[in-house]
Amino acid sequence: MADRGCPLEAVPLPAEVRDSLAELELELSEGDITQKGYEKKRAKLLARYVPLIQGVDPSLQAESRTPGPCQTAAAAPRQPKARPLNSRDERFRSDVHTEAVQAALAKYKERKMPMPSKRRSVLVHSSVETCTPPDTSSASEDEGSLRRLGQLTSAPLQSCPDVEPWLDRAFQGSSTSSSASSTSSHPGGRPAVPSTASALAATPPGLAAHTHVALHSAPPDVTTGLVEHSFCERPQVASVRGVPRGYRSSILETADGVPVSSRVSSKIQQLLNTLKRPKRPPLKEFFVDDFEELLEVQQPDPNQPKPEGSQMMVLEGEPLAVGTSWPPSLLAALQQWGTAQPKAPCLTALDTTGKAICTLTYGKLWSRSLKLAYTLLNKLTSKNEPLLQPGDRVALVFPNSDPVMFMVAFYGCLLAELVPVPIEVPLTRKDAGGQQVGFLLGSCGVALALTTDACQKGLPKAQTGEVVTFKGWPPLAWLVVDGKHLAKPPKDWHPPAQNTGSKTAYIEYKTSKEGSTVGITVSHASLLAQCRALTQACGYSEAETLTNVLDFKRDAGLWHGVVTSVMNRMHVVSIPYALMKANPLSWIQSVCSYQARTALVKSRDMHWSLLAQRGQRDVSLSSLRMLIVADGANPWSISSCDAFLNVFQSRGLRPEVICPCASSPEALTVALRRPPDLGGPPPRKAVLSMNGLSHGVIRVDTEEKLSVLTVQDVGQVVPGANVCVVKVEGTPYLCKTDEVGEICVSSSATGTAYYGLLGITKNIFETVPVTAGGAPVSDRPFTRTGLLGFIGPDNLVFVVGKLDGLMVVGARRHSADDVVATALAVEPMKFVYRGRIAVFSVTVLRDDRIVLVAEQRPDASEEDSFQWMSRVLQAIDSIHQVGVYCLALVPANTLPKAPLGGIHISETRQRFLEGILHPCNVLMCPHTCVTNLPKPRQKQPEVGPASMIVGNLVAGKRIAQASGRELTHLEDSDQARKFLFLADVLQWRAHTTPDHPLFLLLNAKPPSLGQPPLLMTAINTTAGPSISRKITTH
Repeated sequence: MADRGCPLEAVPLPAEVRDSLAELELELSEGDITQKGYEKKRAKLLARYVPLIQGVDPSLQAESRTPGPCQTAAAAPRQPKARPLNSRDERFRSDVHTEAVQAALAKYKERKMPMPSKRRSVLVHSSVETCTPPDTSSASEDEGSLRRLGQLTSAPLQSCPDVEPWLDRAFQGSSTSSSASSTSSHPGGRPAVPSTASALAATPPGLAAHTHVALHSAPPDVTTGLVEHSFCERPQVASVRGVPRGYRSSILETADGVPVSSRVSSKIQQLLNTLKRPKRPPLKEFFVDDFEELLEVQQPDPNQPKPEGSQMMVLEGEPLAVGTSWPPSLLAALQQWGTAQPKAPCLTALDTTGKAICTLTYGKLWSRSLKLAYTLLNKLTSKNEPLLQPGDRVALVFPNSDPVMFMVAFYGCLLAELVPVPIEVPLTRKDAGGQQVGFLLGSCGVALALTTDACQKGLPKAQTGEVVTFKGWPPLAWLVVDGKHLAKPPKDWHPPAQNTGSKTAYIEYKTSKEGSTVGITVSHASLLAQCRALTQACGYSEAETLTNVLDFKRDAGLWHGVVTSVMNRMHVVSIPYALMKANPLSWIQSVCSYQARTALVKSRDMHWSLLAQRGQRDVSLSSLRMLIVADGANPWSISSCDAFLNVFQSRGLRPEVICPCASSPEALTVALRRPPDLGGPPPRKAVLSMNGLSHGVIRVDTEEKLSVLTVQDVGQVVPGANVCVVKVEGTPYLCKTDEVGEICVSSSATGTAYYGLLGITKNIFETVPVTAGGAPVSDRPFTRTGLLGFIGPDNLVFVVGKLDGLMVVGARRHSADDVVATALAVEPMKFVYRGRIAVFSVTVLRDDRIVLVAEQRPDASEEDSFQWMSRVLQAIDSIHQVGVYCLALVPANTLPKAPLGGIHISETRQRFLEGILHPCNVLMCPHTCVTNLPKPRQKQPEVGPASMIVGNLVAGKRIAQASGRELTHLEDSDQARKFLFLADVLQWRAHTTPDHPLFLLLNAKPPSLGQPPLLMTAINTTAGPSISRKITTH
């Protein structure tokens, strides 16, 4: 500072000059004077004491300067130091403060005193760890010096080795420290006020005269609250306008408590404080219901079992065989067998009497598929444009009794690069779940449906003879794919589909337990990988015969009976559902007659066969090498498997032939038990405690107890897949070895997405399991299967339930299948139908409640039914330790049916919630299961978000809006859309469709029809005089 003149401590400023300087700086900070006027007045005040001041007019210096001892020393001309170009604002400069601070720092450095800490309140002592190093990125030289002066007046820093280095740099280094170094990080968010007495006591003598001016040179922290401790000592401040010069007791404040000597005006400080306070609560608080606080919270049982095993590892399946002579794609396999082996049988369909009505060869399949592909791409037009483009979705509507035409339609769509969407045949306009299926078709943009001539004739028709538009369905064009309706393609025409790779091959629909229907997309690559995995796991070979009892349009029936069979040139014998109802032994008879090597059934089919086998003695199952049980994931399928083996083992069935498997629409085939000749380990069973399973823990028990569940393994993981078990809820952490969780699969043979639903697609198809430490277990995503289970000995997969049937009652898990099995064990044959029982859960007071619905036999009396219901309640309570909310019996054949038998669970649940189930006997037991009753209501201390929403609704304020999708197909012609008024529409109707009846007047003699021309004439007759009278009156 030597280049600016003499040190200020050699020439002390009088009190009047200091007061004037403080008042001048206050006027500048509040905008009362300009920067130029401030500099001029300041230079005039200091010209007498500091001869060489940058930017002062010499005449002003000559007027006010008096000779002094320092003037001769400063007479030599010196170049002033260059101003920093990055200074934020010249109005914050103060040479007096700068020189005083530099002098004080020089004295402190000579004395080697400990550096003071940041300003801190004498009442609140915050920890040093809360201090942050100052930011030296943007501030002027003068601001840094002013802030360091504020630091000199605070208490000395205690022993803090972590903070001393950056504090030393702040005092001794660059003078461009930020404003953070002048305010303390008070825990309450308020700037600390230093003690005036201690500050003056620690100030050197030469600096004491300027302390009350320098204390308020730094701008305050406008982002924190104001000091509210009225009993704290306040530093003195120079007098301001309108205040006596001798007033020194306290800081002058505005009405809001803002010091008048601050660099920010009171209006700006008030504006900042207003902006800091949010005008309304966060958006998420408006959706928080305080009803949860009113319910009794059930405390977990301290004695409940908890998992104790180690963390499981990812189970890796065997790799897919390399070097096997597999076709490069599914369509290439179809072309190969269709041209090289045209007479080889591909599919045989049986009628309701068990006779073969049609045998489709590979040559016929290839030629008919080509015809259909050519017709779809070239013969269907709309307004002289092709109706379909590659990638469009097409609905396949075929009955379960016609697998031949379904297979032709399926491969015809694949050859044309169209995406087939197989659905069930709608029998009525009010089919169970039909509206949700229609919504799926609309979401997929389906405009064409393929069917057969016989199926189309059986569909409901409108008066015009066309197929009616079903409830919730989009308008569809129907195409019959029988041979006579297809065009023969030219010899030089080839289908566009080649190696489609990641493109979607088909969409399979799935209905959740709430009733919503989603479409699962499966790519060509995934379909090919699934074929190869099943071929390797099952050991399929060419010309092998397979008997299929399952639905060939979805799940395992499609994967084995339609896709993998073509890959390996197999012969499939399809058993329709109507034949199984008439003759449950038909599939066993077809195995004997066709010498089938593999059979694909469900445990229900095995149970039906047991009931009808007593009169059959000439059947033999010795040709079977694999009996695949598609619903082996059902825990109670083990009883059907054991009973079937005990009866048919004497008829050539070997124990190792029974092969249960587990699959899901999202992950396709997950696991499959293999015979010993294919490398499979011996089968295993597990007897598990139901109490442990309800808490998600595996505890081995004995079969003597009633509350146990015996499950069988579903085999090993399919080739080319990795499997792990994760937590059901929350972050997908890996489960422990004795813990039940959701099975996840990572493989190239899984579904890819939910069509059009990106949110849930990421949660299901892109799950990343993590370890307990949060590290991902693999760089590839996993797919959630919806199966609950664990990995047992020999790396065998065990399934104990499904997420769709999971009911969480009081933090305990119960499976709907388990409850059904318990109810069936209570003498079901006398009072209810065995296969007509539905169990689901409804939400009551934020918790799941179990509801059991069954069809009552017509000859059962009311008293007998109530006795049976009472025994069911007792059995469920003793075995599952859970109460039943409602048990209802309905008349026979009144529950909604699934397409292939059984009860439509989601539709039954919806009818129960809507009150249209119409039961004949009801037993409600809310007192045994509803234990979290609400607490007595108390007056709320303040208005909550829910009350604000209600108030806005009552006041008529719009808080949200929703828009529906555009209405389409309002009229037969688009011309009606250009009319905005009813009169215009009526006039247009009178000219275009004059004979169209609008209404029928029944009480007229004779009854008359209201037609557009007559209605138009009547309107003109009535409205004419009224209009003329109105004109004359005005």
